Amino acid sequence: MMNRIGNKVVLVGLMVIALFLVSPKAEAKPLDYYGGVANEYEYEEVFFLTGYPINFKGKATVTERESRGTITTTYKFTLSSAAGDKLTRSVVYTTEVDDHADKGQSTSQTSVKSYTEKVTIGKDWTYTLDDYQFSKGVVSDHRPASDYYSGNVIARKIYKVANRATKSEELLTVNLTGRTMGYENFWGATETQIMEHHIVTASGREGFVTSKVSDSKSRVLEYEPNEPDLSSFKGGHAVISTSNMVSEYTYDLQYGSKGKIKLSQEMTPKIERLIVPKFRDLTYSSAREDIEKLYSLGIYDESSQFFSPNTPMTRYQFAVGVLRGVDLRVLEEPKKTATKSIFKDVSIKDPNYRYIQSAVEKGVINGVTPDKFVPDGPITRMQAVAIMMRSLGMEGRAPTPGYKLNFTDNGKIPAWGKDAVYVSTEIGLIQGDRNGRFNPDQPITRAEASIIMVRFLNFLENDLKQNYREDIFFY
Repeated sequence: MMNRIGNKVVLVGLMVIALFLVSPKAEAKPLDYYGGVANEYEYEEVFFLTGYPINFKGKATVTERESRGTITTTYKFTLSSAAGDKLTRSVVYTTEVDDHADKGQSTSQTSVKSYTEKVTIGKDWTYTLDDYQFSKGVVSDHRPASDYYSGNVIARKIYKVANRATKSEELLTVNLTGRTMGYENFWGATETQIMEHHIVTASGREGFVTSKVSDSKSRVLEYEPNEPDLSSFKGGHAVISTSNMVSEYTYDLQYGSKGKIKLSQEMTPKIERLIVPKFRDLTYSSAREDIEKLYSLGIYDESSQFFSPNTPMTRYQFAVGVLRGVDLRVLEEPKKTATKSIFKDVSIKDPNYRYIQSAVEKGVINGVTPDKFVPDGPITRMQAVAIMMRSLGMEGRAPTPGYKLNFTDNGKIPAWGKDAVYVSTEIGLIQGDRNGRFNPDQPITRAEASIIMVRFLNFLENDLKQNYREDIFFY
């Protein structure tokens, strides 16, 4: 993992508290397995079976329905080239999902149910899909703050290639192998798909095409100044929602040509304005920008004009702030209404009780004792890092136990927290003080907590997107 925490904070799905109640998890998914890209108006892909690339554009629709654990997805394409060539395709896939709730994972198997495809090139040539065998397996790891998934594809397509002029017909086979990888969370989603196409003609000539396509959805948080001087506020934040697909084809058609083609499509952005912070004690705080962002997003629910950035952040304030920030799917309707609080010192009537309850059930937070949370106690650096890493589910990415951390007070870091500290350092969430110390037992201030929390939210979208798209495309 690389540290890609930058100055520009890109946050996905950022909403005020009222919208947390209804906002769904972001989803990203390329259209079928041909390397095509789309926006809300047009779909575009490249066809290679003729021995040279043909760019097709047109309409694509996707419908999906679920019944008794089976998901049925239908893709329909009506495309044409600049030269008037035509491509029509309709494919129906069925996906069986197995939920392994005790392991926090799920697996799925996808097969093709029905298909039709016909490509007409010029006046004489037609390519008709005669047989389509398809198998895809995916495993998803459902962590509190994000889902991570990976899949593999094996398929074979056989086309009847007819020439009207010569009244001849032959078979052409395309063997496909590929993989998909992605993440989905409350803030954003990226899925990248890599497919290897091995084309074999009836005479034994071969062609090779590698298609890479990535779909990503995100929202960018930007500050918007308010120009009039005679106003109650100087400016505020806006969320710019974006969605785009990028694609790259690398081809070597031994019976034709070779080269590289890149495609991209952008959705029309959407803009949302957020509430305006009006704290009066942040003028000299280095965390002012981060605090105001978190307040605008509804992660902080302060009613006072004084934020008190240098006072200790309490366990309750930090836990609820992080849980609101990543949503943790805690606002789903519970199977049954709780009648007794899991902690003696947290009221079941507390408006944020369900956050605390869900986080305990998912292993994100613990009490100081089995029945006490100590909500007003200061949260330490160790506790704050542990909460964030548990929600990401990345502690397992640390080396085999026995490794040493690069802090001068390594011996003071408890064994139960070393994995969390290691990973959080690697992804750039934390760093040592001027003397290289981590200070695990040191309480953090509200300002320090705000800086760490913004880095954490930035990682959920910006760093994950970098890792699941740019790192795969360009490295």
